[in-house]
Amino acid sequence: MASTQISKNHAVDMHLEVDIIPVSDVERSKQFYQRLDWRLDADIGRGDDFRIVQFTPPGSGCSVSFGKGVTAAAPGSGQGELIVSDIEAARAEIVDRGVDVSEVFHGSPFGGGRLNGPDPERQSYRSYASFDDPDGNMWLLQEVTARLPGRVDPAATSFGSVDDLAGAMQRASIAHGEHEKRIGQADPDWPDWYAKFMVAEQAGTEPPE
Repeated sequence: MASTQISKNHAVDMHLEVDIIPVSDVERSKQFYQRLDWRLDADIGRGDDFRIVQFTPPGSGCSVSFGKGVTAAAPGSGQGELIVSDIEAARAEIVDRGVDVSEVFHGSPFGGGRLNGPDPERQSYRSYASFDDPDGNMWLLQEVTARLPGRVDPAATSFGSVDDLAGAMQRASIAHGEHEKRIGQADPDWPDWYAKFMVAEQAGTEPPE
């Protein structure tokens, strides 16, 4: 397995900007992703042979593009993964938008081995749901609340939405309550403790004691 340590030797950062998915009907796909309430960034056409449509999921730094004359891949062969902070709330929101979504499951995200319900201990990376677009391109929802070590630069902390930030603060509050039990008194420096906990959780480093 490759090391998860963050390298400092890169001369230029590389940010994943766009993932291209293959579709058979551009207008039908556009309507589907609009129903999901993803942000429409562009719809550009050139003649009868080229059209590209770009959407961005809420809170995402990476966008999705599809169209005509964009990719030679077979429609429906795409797979993508969407990270969410609350798998059940994310699933409920997509269901409310009229899209069929699997029940929440844990175990293997692909093929056999799926078990009903979220991970019993609600461990990060362990709970899933999935849905398909009209062509059968599959989107996997994965609940991530604490990153594995090295997955996030500890010098940079960010939250994709108000809900993500609120969830992080709620987890920090619960953990801080346990911290105060251990020290046997109220912690007057709780804002600093919260901040350290939230940064450590996102970076996958050790939380404050």
